[in-house]
Amino acid sequence: MTWFFVMLVCLTQPARFLAQESKSQPSEDPVQNSEPADFNRSIYYKNKLEFSLETGWLTINIPFVFDVFLGDAYTETPLKYTLVPVIASLRWQMGDVKGPKILRGNWDLEFSGSVTAIPRGPETRYFSYIMGIRRNLVPRNWRIIPYFDGRAGLGNIDAKGPKGVQYAQGQNFTFTLNMGSGVRYNFNPRYSITAGLNWMHISNLYLSEPRYANYGINVYGPMVGIDIGLGKHQRKAAQ
Repeated sequence: MTWFFVMLVCLTQPARFLAQESKSQPSEDPVQNSEPADFNRSIYYKNKLEFSLETGWLTINIPFVFDVFLGDAYTETPLKYTLVPVIASLRWQMGDVKGPKILRGNWDLEFSGSVTAIPRGPETRYFSYIMGIRRNLVPRNWRIIPYFDGRAGLGNIDAKGPKGVQYAQGQNFTFTLNMGSGVRYNFNPRYSITAGLNWMHISNLYLSEPRYANYGINVYGPMVGIDIGLGKHQRKAAQ
């Protein structure tokens, strides 16, 4: 009689036995591997503020790179310069990381003040205010991040052209351009270091002519710096 009651229970409660059987069988659905969280979302995000301090050793003299567009001869003067800029900057990240894979990144708006020593050349110092933009190229989970930037501004130099020094600067008030590229290494969301090359141009935009010629300064060389995040760190969701 025992077997009769077992069959009766199976016939009256089939759903229960089918459910137990399905639980005992392994699932045929493949396990989906999700991408690891992108820690760069905690470093590059909209409205982040950073303080940057950079210095360089710009010893390589070249003609003005935009002479071809101005119709001037692409030549150098016999007078050579070495510039040692110290640049303090406030950077504001204007957006979150986005874009196609190769160009994925965001933009910084830069506001900078600079003090430049001139160990080689008739002038001795240069003070300037510059501002511009920087593009950060941010692959997923890379600690080494390439960048390029461009800045422009105005400044004051102790010009020696009016004192009779040939090929020196023609007046104190000048304009300046800075273009650079390099890499940034992020230790964590707050601290990082940078290293790259920077080109610097100083001239008075022909304002001293015809009395004093506008020769300008055009040099480039290595630049290094440190970046420090300001304010409370904002943790971004992984994407």
